[in-house]
Amino acid sequence: MISNNIEDLISEVRIGDLTNLELGLDRRICVPARYLTVTSASHEVDRGVRRFSLHELKVATNSFASKNQFYCNGFSKLYKGRLANGSLVAVKKLVKREDFDEQMYFKTEVKTMSISVHPNLLRLLGVCIARKEKMFVYPFMLNGSVASCTTERMSSQSPLDWQVRKRIALGTASGLACLHNECERKIIHRDIKAANIFLNEDFDAIIGNFGISIVTDHVITDVPIQHVCGTIGHIAPEYLAKSICSEKSDVYGYGIFLLELITRQTSFDLDRLAHEEDMMLVDWVKRILVQKKWEMIADPHLRGRYIEEGVGQTIKIALLCTQTDPKRRPNMSKIVSMLRFGDGLLAQSWEEYFYNEEMLSCSPRQSVELSNPR
Repeated sequence: MISNNIEDLISEVRIGDLTNLELGLDRRICVPARYLTVTSASHEVDRGVRRFSLHELKVATNSFASKNQFYCNGFSKLYKGRLANGSLVAVKKLVKREDFDEQMYFKTEVKTMSISVHPNLLRLLGVCIARKEKMFVYPFMLNGSVASCTTERMSSQSPLDWQVRKRIALGTASGLACLHNECERKIIHRDIKAANIFLNEDFDAIIGNFGISIVTDHVITDVPIQHVCGTIGHIAPEYLAKSICSEKSDVYGYGIFLLELITRQTSFDLDRLAHEEDMMLVDWVKRILVQKKWEMIADPHLRGRYIEEGVGQTIKIALLCTQTDPKRRPNMSKIVSMLRFGDGLLAQSWEEYFYNEEMLSCSPRQSVELSNPR
């Protein structure tokens, strides 16, 4: 059973007519209270989440030995551990800093993961709340993240083959479709990128890191946000310019993620390549698609071992996802259908896109510096 301490941590926070979720410097969310609800502790019990003692996790990680630390981003440290039953786990230990509200990050992650259950969503095994520590326990992802296998890949690692990348694209889309449409409440992730898509032993895509996500009613389409947060290069134009967040913000981030998956380039690197030719990223990608110069965009480490038609289809989906007008972006369920069934639905959507006046327009460049919550 989960103690009252955890129940207190995940109880709903209301201040007058507003719910304020403090996520640190430049990461404060302020929206009408009806938009956000924190689930009760019973959900954690129902989902099999347990409370770990600090002693258990110290034993599992050899007292959080530096050799077991495999990731650190300024807001958390991740350790590889082995529980008493032999299970490999990842222990995420939140760090204390003045510009980061670890308690609200903790609440948001627990709240979100308690209502999101899907093969392509990271599962929360348990939590630990010590006097000075807050930690999460997840299954250990043997193949790291999409970022560690692409943009951050070591020279000693083999590149992901094209079929694996296609499966990652579909798995990520399926997980997002679940967040947006299939959970008890709609969940907007807000930080879809290669570093937040983990890979298990079978290279299945597992979406994780829900600390800045928003939980809202399915009938709500747009959520006004006081301060934008996320990762530069993945933030949708309307979210950046108007502080309006929706599931279509995640769709935009997914489109940029697809380009990173195809190219093994970060969004910054892709933007730089486009800028060298005095073009915006989306327009540069359009030109490559029209000219069918796949060697300019496909990961060179694939050495041509990809299906050109498949690359072209994936680029088309990425462009559909990154349209400036969020209303024109497909929802994630439609994207799943495009990836699974190919030409028919995609051809129809692409024809509509091709004749759209946005084909000739440029997307606004993201030039505002924002802090990365990860």
